[in-house]
Amino acid sequence: MPRLLTSIIPMATVIPLTDVRGAASAGARDAFLREAACMPAAEGSPLPLDARGRALHDLRISVTDRCNFRCVYCMPKDVYGRDFPFLPHAEILTFEEITRVANIFVGLGVQKIRLTGGEPLLRRRLERLVEMLASLGHIDLTLTTNGALLAKKARALRDAGLARVTVSLDALDDRTFRAMNDVDFPVARVLEGIDAAQAAGLAPLKINAVVKRGRNEHAIVPLARHFRGSGHIVRFIEYMDVGHTNGWRMDHVVPAREIVAMIDREFPLAPVDANYAGEVAQRWRYRDGGGEIGVIASVTQAFCRDCTRARLSTDGKLYTCLFADSGYDLRALLREPYSDAQIGNAVAAIWRRRADRYSEIRTAATPRESRVEMSYIGG
Repeated sequence: MPRLLTSIIPMATVIPLTDVRGAASAGARDAFLREAACMPAAEGSPLPLDARGRALHDLRISVTDRCNFRCVYCMPKDVYGRDFPFLPHAEILTFEEITRVANIFVGLGVQKIRLTGGEPLLRRRLERLVEMLASLGHIDLTLTTNGALLAKKARALRDAGLARVTVSLDALDDRTFRAMNDVDFPVARVLEGIDAAQAAGLAPLKINAVVKRGRNEHAIVPLARHFRGSGHIVRFIEYMDVGHTNGWRMDHVVPAREIVAMIDREFPLAPVDANYAGEVAQRWRYRDGGGEIGVIASVTQAFCRDCTRARLSTDGKLYTCLFADSGYDLRALLREPYSDAQIGNAVAAIWRRRADRYSEIRTAATPRESRVEMSYIGG
């Protein structure tokens, strides 16, 4: 259980170490992948654990690298302009390929699949993919969206088998929200999408708010106030140094302990146990029974030791960390005559060598030149 409110989520001392993950060359990664695929799996071998003893539980699948927002912390407009070279259609995984690789991951222990982007609702006929993934069996199938198209899509997504949605919403006041998404999109239409998702049964909804100092920290308490008692869970996320285009600086981070303290002053909070091992959000409940909030403190309270997530990029590369600088090309195996068992061998071998702990060794001076962008692998 998190500490009592008198010492809420203390700012972690950042260990002054250099990130020494050092990516191997693409050629070496490809050679490792193919060699691992062709190695015979031990009969009755256990589900893979990584080098730090972490299981493979969650798979996040980016279905598109495109987005209709240009959020300042993810896809800044000065980088992702009209002439930005997004992936051509032939390089993007097909629904059949996504379903095939997802089924392989389920066989390796994955119990939760989240569809991300970019903005996943921009992918045509996404409901068909949801239906295909839902047929895999007892998995928790979820989706993260900016909500712009959710009012139109919520019912079809639920009918196809989607269980829940998480909606990104960084402020309730229209001026701040339009500035954050940087395409002048009104907050009212996202709220309509949230209402539609609730009506369709995509519940409980989670509302994700990235907090950047100087931009929207004033929106924290109004967001908590608005959704308190609704059954929706607002999760406040520390501004992270994902990718290298968002101009991240440590002094832009509003620490989770500060976020919780701001809300606690108006609505007293108490800590709550995690729902499961590896849950990223630290949970806090309103003492009067008005529901709960969460804080995701990747910067000031790293949770690498419990991370059970793998990420599949739009073009089929497997990443073992949100802050990675390189991935493994599963698409190559999917489009060549490798069996599901062989691809499973390769994925298990990748996971067993995983030793990522970026957030535990981050400093304000950590190099960020080659990091993969969030819009490419999802958040």
